[in-house]
Amino acid sequence: MKKMFLLMSLMVFGKNLFAQQRIIAECTISYTITASDTASADTKLILKASTKTIYIKGNESRVDLLSPSFNQTIIYDKITGEATILREFGSNKFITKLDNDKWKEENKKFEGLTIEQSDIHKKIAGYDCKKAFLHLKDGSTYTLFYTPIITPSVKEFEYQFKNLSGLVLEYEAVGANGDKVTYSATKVNLSPVPNTFFTLPTSGYRVL
Repeated sequence: MKKMFLLMSLMVFGKNLFAQQRIIAECTISYTITASDTASADTKLILKASTKTIYIKGNESRVDLLSPSFNQTIIYDKITGEATILREFGSNKFITKLDNDKWKEENKKFEGLTIEQSDIHKKIAGYDCKKAFLHLKDGSTYTLFYTPIITPSVKEFEYQFKNLSGLVLEYEAVGANGDKVTYSATKVNLSPVPNTFFTLPTSGYRVL
């Protein structure tokens, strides 16, 4: 009986561990963006009208950041480690291509960060999330909530989160003007993502 109980306990433990490590290869995550109370009224209005959307499909990811003043899309290929950045300022369109080495160089400030876990939980977009802190070498800190239930098949597109065993559904960052900005997921859609979302433009963009 003891052996049977031990075996059943191991099976339950293994089942729970597997559930926490489930890899999602197709999903769309929608985020709202809000500014801290110390931000100016204009900044709050701009961010309220802005959105962030992440698309995951197999080994590719796409991040759309849309705002009244500019739009930015980052398409990342996990196989090659290459990233393409598309920016639009009014009628002006720019494209920047980064190989694997340049992408790592672009994100070098996130190398060597440490992760501090906490016992605080919060429900976001229907998922139970754990609170954690990312401490960067420059002394700055990211405060975030992530769910260990979902692990995206591509993680390096958000370099600061690549070592977390889950999907970040809320995080706080510091903007260029020093104001704190919070990105909060409102929906996680597990439906298939069209291949066309990852097709790179061949014209209409100036190379930077």
